[in-house]
Amino acid sequence: MPALKQNKILGITIIPQSRQTVLEKIGKYISNPVGFFHIVSLNPENMVIAQENEQFKKVIETAQIKIIDGIGIVLAARILGVDISERYPGVELMKELIKVASDGRLRVLLIGGRPNLAESLAECYQEEFSQAKFKGVYGIKDIKKPTRTEERTILSIVISYKPHLLFVAFGSPDQELWLARHKKEFSGVVAMGVGGSFDYLSDEVIRAPVFIQKLGLEWFYRLINQPWRWKRQLRLLRFIGLVFKEKWTKI
Repeated sequence: MPALKQNKILGITIIPQSRQTVLEKIGKYISNPVGFFHIVSLNPENMVIAQENEQFKKVIETAQIKIIDGIGIVLAARILGVDISERYPGVELMKELIKVASDGRLRVLLIGGRPNLAESLAECYQEEFSQAKFKGVYGIKDIKKPTRTEERTILSIVISYKPHLLFVAFGSPDQELWLARHKKEFSGVVAMGVGGSFDYLSDEVIRAPVFIQKLGLEWFYRLINQPWRWKRQLRLLRFIGLVFKEKWTKI
């Protein structure tokens, strides 16, 4: 079978793959879990962070699966002539994997988010998908300065619970860097940083209507409802500048 075509956006390799291919790769790993399996979501914000943080860039580049989360990546791919196959938002992949957990009677561990959110979401999932097992842990108060006690507690839970799927909601780049630092302890686990997905899945925050999602304006809907995010959107402007700079250097 010929190798998949590889493309790069801002130095990050993009391997075009369908949603079905992503789920098949995860399924094969669950059947034969060897090593650390890391899923990262690509969006303009963390692509810009990767330009400023070499360690984070390395974590993204070496992840087993990179999914296209933000519409900005789709637009950048069109400008640069990069094949990304299709967009697959992290919150939608998490939903699919919860169903996979139910069908396979798997153990799922949720870590992070606001206090009591992971625990509450795990309880809701346990009621809806009784075939699987769910556990939620608040975990770390300040992911930038985790205490030894917090980390020992979480890692001891991972060792005893032996999750098949691990979802971490600390926000980028902290969640990805934290997972990579502990990849030895998370060996045999499908690990994924999900940012604010716990808020959406618990209905604490309402996602944009489907037609707005299809227009690629979900980021704008979030900004209107969460105006404090405006500083984060400044990275979007930097991302646009970097993309056109890369475009011009190729001409």
